[in-house]
Amino acid sequence: MTARILDGLKIRDQMFAELQDEIRLLAVAGVRPGLAAVLVGENPASQLYVKSKIAACEHLGLASGLFTPPATVSMQDLLAVVDGLNRDNNVDGILIQLPLPPHVDTKRILEAVDPAKDVDGFHPVNLGRLVSGRPGLVACTPAGCMEILRRSNISIEGANAVVLGRSDIVGKPMALLLMHANATVTICHSKTCDLPEAVRRADILVAAMGKAGFVQPDWIKPGATVIDVGTNTIKDPAEAERLLRNFPGRLEKFRAKGSILVGDVHPEAIHTAGALTPVPGGVGLMTITMLMSNTVKAARLRRASPEFSATPSTATAR
Repeated sequence: MTARILDGLKIRDQMFAELQDEIRLLAVAGVRPGLAAVLVGENPASQLYVKSKIAACEHLGLASGLFTPPATVSMQDLLAVVDGLNRDNNVDGILIQLPLPPHVDTKRILEAVDPAKDVDGFHPVNLGRLVSGRPGLVACTPAGCMEILRRSNISIEGANAVVLGRSDIVGKPMALLLMHANATVTICHSKTCDLPEAVRRADILVAAMGKAGFVQPDWIKPGATVIDVGTNTIKDPAEAERLLRNFPGRLEKFRAKGSILVGDVHPEAIHTAGALTPVPGGVGLMTITMLMSNTVKAARLRRASPEFSATPSTATAR
């Protein structure tokens, strides 16, 4: 058996087309949704991430702005940047690119963002809305996982779902979204007793632990749906050989490049699972997609008029 591949690229393109329709509708009403990205310092990985987000805005026709305080920025000055964006009516979404420098209180900065513009879905107000099942902006990665499940016609209601990882960014909101969709949810973590047995009960497994190839193929219930959130860069030849020995094409790419991305689930799981998101090409593509969706949704909700609310957001308004 070989798992059905849940193609993040195909779903992204489908959602982008839907978002463009909604953006055109907003434009008729004189609204152009706008995203402001705050990138502190010159972290190369962060610069790459922000560049891809700005490019997605340009592709969809969203307004975008990039604010680049130096790595030495003071807390007060950074709070002032956020306050200015909160007050700017042309800005519908505010993205604080993480990580921030060590001297910056990350939680305080994130909590300074207006919840109505918190397109990352990290603010306690939006997390609270998710807990209570009220409309709000949902963290992009778990929201993207739900879109993959829904658009791939994976049955969620009544399913046993296991979430590996309990972070505020992925694990906890993922569990809540699955619960609201009427799955029976178990959250597992580093202290879970007999983790393999807990995972084997899953009809739907969401792996978000940040450990390359951690979930072994024999942990997975035959036919289960596996959503692999992990994006781990492998540079060690021995580790690459261990994980990819039966995938000569990927191993050859590793040898040519010196690194390769793998998920939290061992690649051999493709022979056990019924459906599987690839890494790369799966959940990662959906995270930026949901950021765009949240920006459009924020623009609509902030202006809350019947004209806008008549068209539901393509993602988190469900």
